[in-house]
Amino acid sequence: MSVRERREREREQRERLIVTTARDLAETEGWDAVTTRRLADLIEYSQPVLYSHFKGKNAIMAAVAVEGFAEIAAGLRAARTTAATARAALAAVMSAYLDFAEGHPALYDVMFIHAVDLRFAHPETPAALREAFGAIREALQPFAGDDDLDVQAEVLWAALHGLVTLMRGGRLPRETHDRRVALLLERFTA
Repeated sequence: MSVRERREREREQRERLIVTTARDLAETEGWDAVTTRRLADLIEYSQPVLYSHFKGKNAIMAAVAVEGFAEIAAGLRAARTTAATARAALAAVMSAYLDFAEGHPALYDVMFIHAVDLRFAHPETPAALREAFGAIREALQPFAGDDDLDVQAEVLWAALHGLVTLMRGGRLPRETHDRRVALLLERFTA
């Protein structure tokens, strides 16, 4: 292995450490606790080292969000492909989305709530974001008919996000959650 290859591998490892540490800290203490100074202390590198990888906290958050989109995309695809019917596939995708949001609240927040420098529905959209949207889109495809599939996927995504946000904010009672999800499924598969 050349010196250049070793340095590149070490650089990738440091970047991975920064992203993982930021994500872990956010999940335990929230995104307000994630600062470049705190990250530098936790990973035992100087702040200039962090800035050699990322322009600042927003760029770190964007990297965490892209990682989250890759994870949710994989989970949504797995949910869809293991279902026996198209309706069961859509139900599984919806459930996987909601479970992901509940199981990873800080990660979900950086993906969908915090303002990070990621473009959605644009040629510059990272592949992981397109794949996550694509998984929802593919699950809806059997029910789209003549309607615009992209718009339907956007509406389902918005509805799921709304359920997540309202539940987490205590504005919807948890005891009727399953009925709301069933009603949403019924509306999209009718």
